[in-house]
Amino acid sequence: MAKATELTKRLGVSLDPETLRLALTHRSWAYEHDGAHNERLEFLGDSVLGFCVTTFIFDQYPSVAESQMTALRARLVSTQTLAHVARNIGVGPHIRLGKGEQQSNGQDKDSILADTMEALLGAVYLTHGLDAVKAIIAENVLPLIDDEETIRRSTDWKTLIRQIAGQHDLGEVVYDVTGEGPDHAHTYTARLLIGEKRYGQGTATSKKDAEKLAAGASWNTLVGDLMAMGVIDEDPLSPGHKTSN
Repeated sequence: MAKATELTKRLGVSLDPETLRLALTHRSWAYEHDGAHNERLEFLGDSVLGFCVTTFIFDQYPSVAESQMTALRARLVSTQTLAHVARNIGVGPHIRLGKGEQQSNGQDKDSILADTMEALLGAVYLTHGLDAVKAIIAENVLPLIDDEETIRRSTDWKTLIRQIAGQHDLGEVVYDVTGEGPDHAHTYTARLLIGEKRYGQGTATSKKDAEKLAAGASWNTLVGDLMAMGVIDEDPLSPGHKTSN
């Protein structure tokens, strides 16, 4: 685990070598070496992160409803967001992985990065308490709450599209999917239709991912349509947006 002190400097805290090593130990390494892994710390860190993010949203957005607070929290604690934070801090190169995960570039997998970030937060909580964790989250996580790339990465666009279309009686949500190319390089293109109107499209190597991309590409246009209809006055994904329970 080379230059682990660089990682703790970026976190802004000190951790004893044993605790830090445990927080950075993936189960794949532990199984190969008959040692301990970081999943208990991950469990703790997940809870502490959720609490800190929830209290921040509760304090900073007093006028938003529970449903929107839930959506904002999900945005900040998502696997994609935590993986992004872990990359910014430089966690990946320090994770102890088994041979299989090393060969499959496990140090850059979203799931492993996010889990390790939670384990590090758990380790900081045990060593320094809640205020130290809050400081790390305030610096690295909370500023992403209205970051466009974070919203794009963490939002379940298909569910959101389906919910808002149903809420405003826009018609049936359909994904028109076509495929092309040879079996080893097949791609799918999905086009979103709501009622009789055609919206955005997305292309990917699976139907599911193509539909997700199509939904995400359609959001701004759909919001524009709803604003033109006078049924909403701003983007529902905006942190300041007011909704009803």
